[in-house]
Amino acid sequence: MTDAIPTPHLTLNDGRSIPQLGLGVFLVDPDEAERIVTDALAVGYRHIDTAMIYKNEEGVGRAIAKSGIPREELFITTKLWNSDQGTDSARAALDLSLQKLGLDYVDLYLIHWPSPKHGKHVESWQTLVELRETGKARSIGVSNFMQKHLEDIDAATGVAPVVNQIELHPAFQQRELRAFQEPRGTLTESWGPLGQGKYELAELPGLTEIAERHGKSVQQVAIRWHLQEGLIVFPKTTKKERMVQNADVFDFELSAEELATIAAADKDLRVGAHPDNTDF
Repeated sequence: MTDAIPTPHLTLNDGRSIPQLGLGVFLVDPDEAERIVTDALAVGYRHIDTAMIYKNEEGVGRAIAKSGIPREELFITTKLWNSDQGTDSARAALDLSLQKLGLDYVDLYLIHWPSPKHGKHVESWQTLVELRETGKARSIGVSNFMQKHLEDIDAATGVAPVVNQIELHPAFQQRELRAFQEPRGTLTESWGPLGQGKYELAELPGLTEIAERHGKSVQQVAIRWHLQEGLIVFPKTTKKERMVQNADVFDFELSAEELATIAAADKDLRVGAHPDNTDF
């Protein structure tokens, strides 16, 4: 897989690889999705993360179709929504997502939330394991799963997700969950990697000084931190110039001391929904 930007790739526990940097389209207006993804692909992004509930899969698909980029050079993720959990409904949901995306397969299919209201995360995971065998989802994973949810699906199937996509940013580093996942070969993807604008990165101790030292923004320092931590990161933006800035993080490296400074900035500050309270 080649990228127009020098994106590192990580190896998944199923042997496939994933670009470590991509673009997320959470809260991207369906009418704007085609333009935004077209811009991202032109900048050089090859990893796009969407979801059924975002209601912009069709726009993402149109941008892919018009790009002329060979399918094998793209990494496309979408997600199973809560109300679609269950055996038959999960199969139908993936088929519908593929139809909207205009694709024969997605590179990664995730259960979006464990969703205690529905209580079907184990059944849904068993279905994703079956869907992987059909080739419609090349790799399978989860999102917003806590340790207890990961233990549930492991006990039922013995199949570890290739990734767990969770809220993760410098003020909420989730080190305990990451440490649980690591020996199982489950990589961590960071959503809200810059804190979703719900706090100022520059207010975290040491980040401004680190940014000034490298001639970068605090946002670029945060993205670089994700990469050096071995995390998969896809900051969301609707502006092409910001896409360029977010990708301009491969010409510097954070020192061990700087990484320690950012580690110490962790406030255990969750700014998004808690997985136990996702009955939507």
